Amino acid sequence: MANIKSAKKRAKVIAKKTANNRVRKSIVKTAEKKFMEAIEAGDKELAIERLKIAEKAIDKAAAKNVIHKNAAARKVSRLAKKLNA
Repeated sequence: MANIKSAKKRAKVIAKKTANNRVRKSIVKTAEKKFMEAIEAGDKELAIERLKIAEKAIDKAAAKNVIHKNAAARKVSRLAKKLNA
């Protein structure tokens, strides 16, 4: 553990940010999973609705630098491709 006051603060801040990033990634994964379940069930209306939710979650994560913007674009593109297939 750090001895210097500023280093202790940085450790706390990093722990908090790590927890927030973990939550945001979890939200993205859950949204993707729900979308895939709708696709597998064959319910196109539900899949379209869930795609919008997943896309919003992915874009928020990219805006907060949890995932890279290109990775976010790639994820959204792949989900849309699965919907259209």
